[in-house]
This record gives sequence, C-alpha cells and structure tokens, in this order.
Amino acid sequence: MAAPRTKQQTLAWLRTLSGELATATLKRLDETLPWYGDMPPGRRSAVGLVAQAGITSFISWYDDPKSTPWIAADVFGAAPRELLRSVSLQQTLQLIRVTVEVVEDRIKGADESLREAILLYSREIAFAAADVYARAAEQRGLWDARLEALVVDSILSGEYDNELPSRIAALGWNGHGEVCVLVGTAPKQLDVDQLRRTARHLDADVLIGVQGSRLVLVIGRASPVQHETEAEVIPFLEIATRLEPGFGPGHLVLGPEVPSLVDASKSARAALAGFAVARSWRNAPRPTLADDLLPERALAGDPLARSTLINRVFKPLQAHSTELLTTLWCYLDNGRSLEATARELFVHPNTVRYRLKRISEVIGWDATGAREALILQTALIIGSIAEPDAQRRRG
Repeated sequence: MAAPRTKQQTLAWLRTLSGELATATLKRLDETLPWYGDMPPGRRSAVGLVAQAGITSFISWYDDPKSTPWIAADVFGAAPRELLRSVSLQQTLQLIRVTVEVVEDRIKGADESLREAILLYSREIAFAAADVYARAAEQRGLWDARLEALVVDSILSGEYDNELPSRIAALGWNGHGEVCVLVGTAPKQLDVDQLRRTARHLDADVLIGVQGSRLVLVIGRASPVQHETEAEVIPFLEIATRLEPGFGPGHLVLGPEVPSLVDASKSARAALAGFAVARSWRNAPRPTLADDLLPERALAGDPLARSTLINRVFKPLQAHSTELLTTLWCYLDNGRSLEATARELFVHPNTVRYRLKRISEVIGWDATGAREALILQTALIIGSIAEPDAQRRRG
C-alpha cells in the first residue's frame, strides 16, 4: 500500500492537474449547461476564465486556508463587469457545482482531507459569489436611485435634453400614454418599495423623487389604454388616493393629466404651485386636484393658473355666447340667487337655471357649488382684466 502523500506532494500534484481540470470543466459545462452553449464566444471565454481562476484559487487556498477573504477577488476579478449582468447568480452557482464535480471526479481515491477541503472551499466560493452579486445589486440600486432623482428633477424643472429618453428607459419605466404628477410631504421613513407595489397593483408605474421635505411621484399607466376598455381604467385621482398613505402629513396635490411623460413638466408645475398654496383652502381634500386650487394659485401669481382660468372658463363662454357670460356674472354677483339674477336680467328663474346648466356643459364646472363658484368668479375677474380695452368697449 502506497504511503499517503504529504501536503506539499498533493499541492505539486494539483498544480500539474490544473490545466487538465480546467479543460475538463469547460467540456462538462458545454455538455450539462444549455445556457453556456448559447452564450456568445466572448462571454463563454469569460466564464471559462472564471472556472479556471476558481481551480487556481482552490490550489492557493489549499496551500493557505487563511486566504479566504481574497476568494472573490481571485475568482471573479478575471471576469468583465458586464458578465454580472449576463450571468445570473443561479447560473454562477451551477458553474461552481460543475467545477466541484469535475475536481471531485478527478481526485477520487486521493487523501480524504483533500475531498473535505474541496467541499469547504466550494462553500466559501458560493458565499463569495453571493457577496459579489449582492454588492453589484446594491451599487445598481444606488445608481438607479440617483438616476431616478435626476430624471424627476429634469421633469420638475422642464429642462429636457436628448439623454432624458435613454435615462428613463434605463430605469425600466413602464408608463404608457397619460401622466400625472403627485406632490406631497415626504414621510420620516419613506417606503419606496411599498409605493411601487401599490402602483403595480393599480396597473401604474411611478418615478419617485425627494426634494427636501417634498415627495414627488410621476405616475403613468403601466399598459396602453384601449378605447374599448376605457371604462375599466382607474382614474389618476383614485391612484393618488391609494398612494396617499405613503406620504407624510400635510397637503397632497395632483397635477392635471398630460398626454405623455415628455409633457410631465406642465403637470409638475401645476402640482407644485397647488402644493405651495393648498393651506389657504381650509377644507382641501387629500389628495387635492391642482385645478381645484386655481383661484389660490392665480392670486399667488401663478401664470399657468391664470392662463388656465382664461382658456378653460372665460374664453369658451365668451366664444359660445355673451348671454351665458352675462348670466354667470349676474348669478355670482347676486350671491348665487336665482330670483335676484332673474330680476336683473328680466327673465324667468327657470331661464337662469337652463343657462347655468348650459354653462356647466360648456366649461365643466357647476356655478351652483360654493367652491366651483369661487373658481368661476376668479376666472371672470382675471379674464376681464386680461381682455383688451377695445373688446371691452365693444362688449
């Protein structure tokens, strides 16, 4: 019976086998792992380098087990960075298993301590692989967060450049079509994952940005809207209501719906302007539509609010009928009294009711409601101020 090898003899024997083991490992990979055979030649070569480095590192580790902390650098340092994106952690563990099996098959009948060393090393290399992938995921998460913050900042400022679409694509944005911006107070502990889960359940996608004490969400639909299923589409206000628990205390303002992410800055400007003045509406709901804060925004000097009031209230009524415009003026000036308005206009109260109904159909706001009456009266005042003197004299 042959005398057992010394450790130095075993090391010398392993070093002579390293090339043979690497070749056998690559052959076994090609035979047992379909994903390896489907890889481009460059990446197959990189995977082969990892396998070969693993065998070489094992021999060094067997010589000095205290070198464990360097395993990740020894084995995975030979791989290009993009390999982490093309080879999953599960595939890496399969690679480790195949390599260990090849080495075990080759050293059958050798010293039992060598087999135990292989098992211990395979455990260490598996943990090292998990650590490499965890670090890569953490770095990618930090990069994604910075990129997302940059995209949200660009939307809020309206400063677009040619790189914005590629940045949005890099974030995996799944939004299609209409977009709204939701602005509120950031909570002490922001749960980004919960906000994303809630959005996904509502068939929506979100971009999240924190600016000081403000939390900003850009909300888009995660699937294109089909005309035949529009009745089933969840309104943005309902989506905002479901996302509301993820915000801190205080007001929550939803900007108007815009056609696409490229137009999101308009919704953002309205939402930010509304958030700045929301405290002036004592009974403001949570969330509040930015367009429901048009009077406060206009008084605060928001040019977008002023143009919205003129273009959505004053001009449509003026273009439709001066009769409707005059009736609305009289109705609001008379404290929303049908009888007083009818007396001033020398018409029947039912005529006033009919005209108010027509006004609601034309502009979408009902003058009989207290809040909407404030919006309409502000629109009339701003519209009349902006109207040229010549048109006023003709009127």
